[in-house]
Formats: sequence, structure tokens, C-alpha cells
Amino acid sequence: MPRKAKKGSPRYYFHIGTENAIIRHNQETRPVMRERIYNEHIRNAFEKLAENIIHTFKFYYFDVPSEDVKHEVVSFLYMNMHKYDHTKVNAKGQRSKAFSYFSIVAKNYLILHNNNNYKRMKQHDGAEVTDRKRDPISEIRSRDARNMKIEYVDVLADYWRNNLTTVFKRKKDLDVANAVVELMDMKENIDNFNKKALYILIREMTGSNTQHITRVVNVMKKHHFKLQENYLSTGSVVTTQTGSWFDRPAI
Repeated sequence: MPRKAKKGSPRYYFHIGTENAIIRHNQETRPVMRERIYNEHIRNAFEKLAENIIHTFKFYYFDVPSEDVKHEVVSFLYMNMHKYDHTKVNAKGQRSKAFSYFSIVAKNYLILHNNNNYKRMKQHDGAEVTDRKRDPISEIRSRDARNMKIEYVDVLADYWRNNLTTVFKRKKDLDVANAVVELMDMKENIDNFNKKALYILIREMTGSNTQHITRVVNVMKKHHFKLQENYLSTGSVVTTQTGSWFDRPAI
């Protein structure tokens, strides 16, 4: 993975300058200038973004080398660049950030093709072998448990959207907490991603170091445990409740 700039440095590979260049590219009507903006200010960021996502989340079920997969992802990002709307706001009232938007676009592309390739590889076992290995009762239980987890994450994300500014006061803490909530909203794409990979993604989204991310996540965990207890015992949670379960934030 590429070396990361020191904390506080504006030289992260995908920064506000990259976002502004994407906006200029989308607004530019002259093909020559669009190509120049892309080659000078966007291409490198797209390549590093694709490379990081491929290796961080281990998208390795491809018949071609990772370098070729990276170029496919970059081409897909380029073809979809015009769809990025910097004026759009999310459910939290925040403006859409280019890094988050194109990270999701790249991951969705890789998930689709990675999973399709994985399924083709599993088909080599043959349908009969697969059927003999099936356990319908376990499948139903697993499906119900998975659905409950998905529903709970929705509840948890909704709770934090209503209470982030009650629990966290500093901007850098809010940035990390917002990134965590954003990942919750992307849960269908990250169910199988490990803790290390998620930390890396949060670092890329916020510029925070691992220690700071851990401090914020630990505060969120305390609320999670209380919410989960209520959810498991009652089947629901009042997401508009403030962070008053605790005398004071842990940060």
C-alpha cells in the first residue's frame, strides 16, 4: 500500500483538491481540458483508491492479476464520474464527499464481480455435492439471525444519527463517529470485512490515527451494549433517546 502522509498533512492521496478536480471535470465541456484535469489531478487518486480497496478487502477471486483488476476498477470509476453530485446531501444533512462516493462505487463493482467469480469456482463441486452438504434448518436459523443483525444495525445507525452531537462535541470525534455510521449504512457490502480493514477505511475517510479511532469507537461501544440489551429483550429501541444513559462522554 502507498505510504500515507503524516497527520495534518494535506497530501493524502485523495483530498479536497481531488474532489474539486472531479467537480471541475464534470463541469468542463471541452474534451481536451477534461482529459487534462483527469490525467493531472484525478487519475492517480483513482488508481490508489482502487489498489487500496482491492488489497484491504481482499478481492482476489479474479482470473487476471490484481493490476489488471485495478485498471478495470479505475475505468469504471472514470465512466461513472459524471454521476457524482457534490451538492447532494445525505440523511444527516451532510454534503456528499467524493472519497466516500467513489469508495462505494469501487467496492460495489468489486463485490459484484468478485462474488460472481467465487460462485463459478464453487460450482466446480457440482450441484449434487452441494445439495448433500445443505442443512435446511441451519440455513433458516442463519438467515433469521442475519436478518436480525441487519435490522439491529439499522436501529443503531438511526440512534447515532439522532445522538452524535449529544455524545461527541469535538469535530475530530464527530468525523470518526460519522464515518462509523456511514459504514453502518454500507453494511450490505461490509458484513465479511475484518476489523483491521474497517479501521483502514475509517483512517482514509477521516485522516485520524488508530488510537483516536479506537477511543471514539469505545465510546460508541458503550452505547451499543446498552442498545443491544434493550433490543434483545424488547425487540425495539427508542432511537431518539439522547446519550443520557451515561453521566458524561468517555472522551
